[in-house]
Amino acid sequence: MGYHHGKAYAAHPDAKLVAVCDTDEKRCKKAIDEFQCSAYADLDEMLKAEAPDIVSIAVPNVLHAPLTIQALQAGAHVLCEKPMAMSADEARTMLAAADKADRRLMINFSFRFSDQSFFLKQQVDTGILGKVYAGRTVWHRRRGMPGMGSWFSQKELSGGGPLIDLGVHRLDLALWLMGHPKPKWVLANTFAEIAPALAEAAGKKYTVEDSAFAMIRFEGGEMLELEASWAINQKQNEFMETRLYGTEGGLIQCNTGEGYAFAAEITFERNGVQVDMTPHPPIPASRSAQAHFVEAVRDGSPHMATGEEGVLVMELLDAIYASAERGEPVRVG
Repeated sequence: MGYHHGKAYAAHPDAKLVAVCDTDEKRCKKAIDEFQCSAYADLDEMLKAEAPDIVSIAVPNVLHAPLTIQALQAGAHVLCEKPMAMSADEARTMLAAADKADRRLMINFSFRFSDQSFFLKQQVDTGILGKVYAGRTVWHRRRGMPGMGSWFSQKELSGGGPLIDLGVHRLDLALWLMGHPKPKWVLANTFAEIAPALAEAAGKKYTVEDSAFAMIRFEGGEMLELEASWAINQKQNEFMETRLYGTEGGLIQCNTGEGYAFAAEITFERNGVQVDMTPHPPIPASRSAQAHFVEAVRDGSPHMATGEEGVLVMELLDAIYASAERGEPVRVG
């Protein structure tokens, strides 16, 4: 993931990738060869030597908070990978560090940064859906455990399984399209029914859930269903979908061909006729999260996917895990 960050920065005409920091020598050499940049094995050394304007944090979840805070304190603006942290408390500490350092903190909620997502947001902001009162946002994999036995499947390093890895994307996308209503409570459960046996057979460590299901109620009465899995018995290898239902219309954003291409559609009534609206190619291209952040820092303009929005997502993830553990609804915040 860090490579993709670096590639996006290197491609921007007003940015220069000056350095990477990684304990993997092969990845460092690849970056040096491809981007003609410096490479370090120690973040403190890199920060002192290069004094970068922006630092991207793309490391195991357990390191998001400490490395983000370290970069902020060194005077850099930070784009941190999702999830923002291991918990909402950690996320709030990161946000406080950004405020104290007077630096920007953005979270890489990359599913906002697609042509179809931008199209939907533009339309939703016109009021085409009316009042959004319900929705469902999903990311399921038939069998898709990332790096079985790696940090992804160890709770002390990741904070959780598919909920915090995949669900975080679809949750943020839905909240963004809904205009970030204030959550009230969560009722949820998590399961580990398939992946643990696969991990045991492979001699790998696995201490997280393999699927999660949640119902979120907001202060205004809106409801949102959230589902995420690495291993579930469904037809598709990869299924992503976000649906919102409003008083005047509805929308869907979903993946096509079981891959990472997406389609978008809005449905509504016009002059007594039910209408389905899809954007006709070419759709205005969206910017990458890295390009957006570079331009926001350059121009002094607001940036998307703020630290505050990252904290809200973490509060919901915390509440979902807490509800699953306690077997009862949990208030958010």
